[in-house]
Amino acid sequence: MLDIKLIRENLEEVKASLLKRMDPDKLNLEKIITLDDKRRELISASEELKAERNRSSKNKPTPEVITAMKTLGEKIKKLDEELATTENQFMEMMAELPNLPAADVIPGGKENNEVIYTYGKKPEFDFKPKDHVELATSLGLIDYERATKMSGAGFWCYTGVGALLEWALLSYFIDFHTKNGYQFLIPPFMLTEKSAYTSGHLPKFRDDLYWNQDSLCLNATSEMMLGNYHRDEILPEEDLPKKYFAYSPCFRREAGSYRQEERGMIRGHQFNKIEMFIFSRPEETWKMFAEMVNNAQKLMEGLKLNFQISKLAAGDCSAAMAKTYDVEVYIPSMEIYKEVSSASNALDYQARRGQIRYKNPATGKNEFVHTLNASGLATSRLLPAILEQNQRADGSVVIPKVLRQYLPKHMKVITLEKKPKSK
Repeated sequence: MLDIKLIRENLEEVKASLLKRMDPDKLNLEKIITLDDKRRELISASEELKAERNRSSKNKPTPEVITAMKTLGEKIKKLDEELATTENQFMEMMAELPNLPAADVIPGGKENNEVIYTYGKKPEFDFKPKDHVELATSLGLIDYERATKMSGAGFWCYTGVGALLEWALLSYFIDFHTKNGYQFLIPPFMLTEKSAYTSGHLPKFRDDLYWNQDSLCLNATSEMMLGNYHRDEILPEEDLPKKYFAYSPCFRREAGSYRQEERGMIRGHQFNKIEMFIFSRPEETWKMFAEMVNNAQKLMEGLKLNFQISKLAAGDCSAAMAKTYDVEVYIPSMEIYKEVSSASNALDYQARRGQIRYKNPATGKNEFVHTLNASGLATSRLLPAILEQNQRADGSVVIPKVLRQYLPKHMKVITLEKKPKSK
């Protein structure tokens, strides 16, 4: 959430910044300020009447005083009802405002994203390559049919070496972040509406989340849980930055039809992810952002896969984020790069929603921390990239060297199972 004081004192600058990512027809900061003015007037009027009631209560309860107190009470009740309505309207409009894009983030959508780093070269094959669905099926790594039977479209089941390879990826990520001094958490996978509000997923993305009968939602990303870990707390300044990473399966409705090229594991309702999260002092915020991007980059370089890093334009960043870099792996069968990590800085946007503060020794005041998150990494597009980029003419797949230590007998190659010859 944005600071109303910032909006009131820098109206034109805030408006220009938000127009990098918003349709002008949907931006009405003047109405927000009008509601805030009305809210302040109603608070002042209500407090004055309550003070008058407190003074009158000390008088002798004559019939006249009782009648006056009753009239005063009715006025206070009416004012408080009007105040509640005004505050709800004000908060709804404030909650719908996205974060201010960082100064160096350019306007526009995906078409204005900028590739700032590329690792490796696109693989070239001297044979007709297969896509990851065919490879995963022929090698017995993924069972799509039975997963669909169990849960419907948009799900898959890891089997045999496929399950081991998925777990090897997660183990590789966990070891990396642990050695880098991040604390490992396995949080609950369901959240309250307040938690989804703090993370910025409500109110805008309600329909993208899965909800149960107890008004809990399944997490769409571990960022949602980690961002609430210190909600309503005042953190000791000397404990900052606080660095965490978490494992969770992630659940997303992914409304709409699937394109043919997004079949298999490229887009689904459930996938595994390791998420980094940092609570930072404001003055260290961009240093922490660079660290997260670097961590995701090093994980990808360790896998020796062709990938790129893109700086997102304002309209392509999530609403809560001031700046985002996407790490995108190349999928040969699609001839495009697909996101495996988004490193984002929310500045104090999420902290305001969650009332996460620290005692600033310079001012002696409780001030909002900054929150940052980055996938480290998501697996559902990495496995397809490994299969497609590392495939060989005989249908086998070379396993990235960094993952072999996590596999039985340090397996190097996934090969087709040889069927016994019939007698």
